[in-house]
Amino acid sequence: MRKRIKSILFSLVFILLAVNTSYTCTNFLVTQGATQNGSTMITYAADSHVLFGELYFSPAQDHPEDAKVEIYEWDTGEYLGKIDQVSHTYQVTGNMNEHQVSISETTFGGREELQEQPDAVMDYGSLIYITLQRAKSAREAIKIMGNLVEKYGYYSSGESFSIADKDEVWIMEMIGKGEYEKGAVWVARKIPDGYISGHANQARIRTFPLDKPEKCIYSDDVISFARDRGWYEGKDEDFSFTETYAPVNFTGARFCEARVWSGFRSITEGMGQYRDYAMGKDLDNPMPLWVKPDEKLNAQDVQEMMRDHFEGTKMDMRKDIGAGPYDLPYRWRPLVWENVKENESGENDTVQYFNERAISTQQTGFSFVAQMRSWLPDPIGGILWFGVDDSYSSVYVPIYCGVNEVPAAFAAEEHHHTWYSQKNGAMMEFDYDHAFWVFNMVSNWAYTRYRDMIPIIREKQKALESKFKNYTPAIDQAAWELYKDDKELGREFLTDYSISQTNKTMKTWKQLSKHLFTRFMDGNVKSRNPDKRNPNLKQPGYGEEWYEEIIEETGDKFKMR
Repeated sequence: MRKRIKSILFSLVFILLAVNTSYTCTNFLVTQGATQNGSTMITYAADSHVLFGELYFSPAQDHPEDAKVEIYEWDTGEYLGKIDQVSHTYQVTGNMNEHQVSISETTFGGREELQEQPDAVMDYGSLIYITLQRAKSAREAIKIMGNLVEKYGYYSSGESFSIADKDEVWIMEMIGKGEYEKGAVWVARKIPDGYISGHANQARIRTFPLDKPEKCIYSDDVISFARDRGWYEGKDEDFSFTETYAPVNFTGARFCEARVWSGFRSITEGMGQYRDYAMGKDLDNPMPLWVKPDEKLNAQDVQEMMRDHFEGTKMDMRKDIGAGPYDLPYRWRPLVWENVKENESGENDTVQYFNERAISTQQTGFSFVAQMRSWLPDPIGGILWFGVDDSYSSVYVPIYCGVNEVPAAFAAEEHHHTWYSQKNGAMMEFDYDHAFWVFNMVSNWAYTRYRDMIPIIREKQKALESKFKNYTPAIDQAAWELYKDDKELGREFLTDYSISQTNKTMKTWKQLSKHLFTRFMDGNVKSRNPDKRNPNLKQPGYGEEWYEEIIEETGDKFKMR
């Protein structure tokens, strides 16, 4: 039986709290040997309440010798400065370039004294997209990122990056040097073949090999910088990046590592031994950086990893009174809240509480599964399975990295001042022709009667994504045949396909929004009745368990007499 309604909901005074870390993104990294077809994959859920979900696009370009690039801070749009441009930049579609190099990130913050660096120009977002314009492999991307922050300074706080190409998958963690000196310290580890890794707003690289450049690359001063500050005194081989620059605390475990744990548990046995760590109870028993899946994965398996709500665990949000009568697996923010009560002395006692932070969340701007395939030409081999809004109710549409343009329904607003969106320009401008708004209409309506509506949404989602999966081999083959004779014709074919599937998805979701609104309006459940003028009508109410809670709380107040 759930706790009493009044004691949990109606006697609380909620005070909004500012949480130092935003806990806003989730990544998983999948190697060739962990997949059914030998592809590599990385994922990204870009979660922010003010992030407008759209698909960024930058065409390949040649640049004059003295060209400069203006850098604007990714989250705020603040102008930071200029850097030197290279002679040629590659096409970038979303977070994948024309050579199937993909990069995503999560922010972990780290030591407060390293959060701000005066006169730094490179922030984490610009670092990603500038690197994608310049790198032909994951290793080259790591080198470029290291050089950029060394030359221009690092503006952001600590970041974990997923960096992959069609052959290798790397996790890279970086934190600035604050006011001490220009640049950043960082370490990058190659994920062993056959394994998967993940990160979610908490640094995860602990000790690392110092003399195996084929498996680990790091900045020259990643250890000496900490020594000079008095943060580390042990042997080099015992140095832990996480424990030195971003130690795990309760929030790092419960809000961040818990997401990685839940993703891992969905694909491999034995994660129960780390349950208490994920819940913030046993921080001395951390999870490994990577795990081996019990069975090899395909793109759809990885998509489902991005739709996790802690189902079946002690953190399952459907199992307490906060889920409401319709088992909603979300809680409206803030993430942390306070309960203030007057004690016997007449003074206020304040206790902090929190909501769970799952992988799938309501405030997602966009998410994707980037899939890179080495046996195909690059424009065909790279697929960005892209969706907007809540990943659980979104649809991952195939966008090939060789497209000449992105679908209008996903496209960034033209008035943004750089080739990528600064996110806030369209957040307050409803547009029925943009996928972000259409998918938000469906998901937000579903939140009002989740248990009843989400099966209908998931059925439509599965039908579309299954079709995409089944079409892919034929589309690959047709594109390849065209590409061998005429590269531009092959790319035009991929562009037409990516746009057509986006348009069909938009049409389906617009129809779904009308259907759900009509069927579940006013708390009723209606269905067509071809034999009568009026539809069939059901009024299922709130469910037996919820009515029992009302009776327990109110006694005979509503009893019929």
